[in-house]
Amino acid sequence: MIGDGKENTMQQITTSVQLVLAQHCNGTKNGRLFGGQLMAWIDVVGAVAARRYAHAEVTTACIDHLDFIAAAHLNDMVVQEARVTWTGRTSMEVRVDSFVEHRDGTRTLVNRAFGVYVALDDEEKPAPVLPFTPETEEEQADWDAAVKRRQIRLGKS
Repeated sequence: MIGDGKENTMQQITTSVQLVLAQHCNGTKNGRLFGGQLMAWIDVVGAVAARRYAHAEVTTACIDHLDFIAAAHLNDMVVQEARVTWTGRTSMEVRVDSFVEHRDGTRTLVNRAFGVYVALDDEEKPAPVLPFTPETEEEQADWDAAVKRRQIRLGKS
């Protein structure tokens, strides 16, 4: 349980749903979602996931891996799922998967992004976060990949 001083082993998923409106499109004739708008939504849902995990305010340190896999278009419903994949002393990596959800409920992955957020105390200084311990094979794979991304960010690849 978060807040009891023990390691955090519960992976919580934060979900966001957005409807692609005309103001979110980049002006193409087929109403394609502007990548910058999707990036803003990613940062918000990623920060919410990090904030929930840390039980503290957070700030974005970086969005260091962002893959545009497919397009979203006008009137599409974009569903985002964010989860913590790695923790350091004060920072957390959050994976955000963005899908277009079709009317029949099926989803198509359109983007995967990884962001790093730092927990902040009341004086806006970095604050410690509880360790995240992977429990499933998927969580362990996400953790291992996060460690590699961190090494690249730190120039230790």
